[in-house]
Amino acid sequence: MQTQLAPEFQGTPEGTEAEAILRKCVHCGFCTATCPTFQLLGDELDGPRGRIYLIKQVLEGAQPTRSTQLHLDRCLTCRNCESTCPSGVQYGHLVDIGRKIVDAKVPRPAGERAVRWALKEGLTSPLFGPAMKMGQAVRGLMPQALRAKVPAREDAGALPTRQHARKVLMLEGCVQPSMMPGINTATARVLDAAGIQTVVAREAGCCGAVKFHLNDQDGGLAQMRANIDAWWPWVEKGEVEAIVMNASGCGVTVKEYGHLLQHDAQYADKAARISALTRDLSELLPDITPRLQERLRSKPQGALPGVLAYHPPCTLQHGQQLRGTVEEHLRALGFDVRLPQESHLCCGSAGTYSVLQAALSQQLRERKLGHLGQLAPQVIISANIGCITHLQSGTDTPVRHWIQVLDDALA
Repeated sequence: MQTQLAPEFQGTPEGTEAEAILRKCVHCGFCTATCPTFQLLGDELDGPRGRIYLIKQVLEGAQPTRSTQLHLDRCLTCRNCESTCPSGVQYGHLVDIGRKIVDAKVPRPAGERAVRWALKEGLTSPLFGPAMKMGQAVRGLMPQALRAKVPAREDAGALPTRQHARKVLMLEGCVQPSMMPGINTATARVLDAAGIQTVVAREAGCCGAVKFHLNDQDGGLAQMRANIDAWWPWVEKGEVEAIVMNASGCGVTVKEYGHLLQHDAQYADKAARISALTRDLSELLPDITPRLQERLRSKPQGALPGVLAYHPPCTLQHGQQLRGTVEEHLRALGFDVRLPQESHLCCGSAGTYSVLQAALSQQLRERKLGHLGQLAPQVIISANIGCITHLQSGTDTPVRHWIQVLDDALA
């Protein structure tokens, strides 16, 4: 696709990158067939091809409108379109550029600005943890809509204390320690069972995705730099072999630090190094499965749960292009893991999307839970805190991170 950039975008990093991405697009429409919002709404402008056309118009000098902004807002950034694109169009990067430009030209109503500010500042605030504890204490008194956003309090269990020669850094995340602390402790225990020590840089916080995707890109980049600073002493000394992400949404963002900070002279090289070291937790499974098989052989028959219905998050299968690893290795460990129909489609969580686009989000959740329910699972498993809490808000079937199920089996 050829485009003639308006003078204001010529020579800028955003304009140059957008032009290169648009050049790859042949407008074939393969992406439309796998876009969740197009499937729900049937509007070409609510699919990748239509949104690309809107962004192209703006880059060529057309004045965007509130309608333009709405069509871009409705995008889940699930990146399913990237998995089906024969030309390798990096739509996720393009829509980030498009949203930044459109928001600079189209003011949002005060109510929208207030909600977005509350999300980007509240979710990443040190006060989020105490606020979540207060919410959990009165959860039973909350209206259903609010209670769905506050998971029940859980016992995270103890962290392992053994030392190992092999070490990995783990990002605890901004909301995960407060909402579901058991995911992080389960990760540490499972890796400990495989002879790997998990270490945490306490200065590291939110990966930057929340602010960045709410178009506070400067705020998101600042959080990314802070994480790099927190991790760098470990990386520089060669004391860790990887930086492990057990939330696939964080994983896809940290793996893109190198791209997002490529024009930052102070951080570009460090960011590239951090991205190269980053691994989703599932990427360790090929290495640790043999050790875990030995542990599980000693467990009594019937110790494993029944059917596990697996929802692979979009950030894992499309954002990180990691498919098959979780189910393949859990099956090798004896678990009955099954994929539902339309396993490639988004559940509707998508970070803050379930708040900002609640109606579309709930439609996608019910569609996803319908397919998962057909498997009659004992437990639904996933790999991202957002997907887990979103799905749990619509079903009585337990929804857990796959590492928690594995940790229970090893206990």
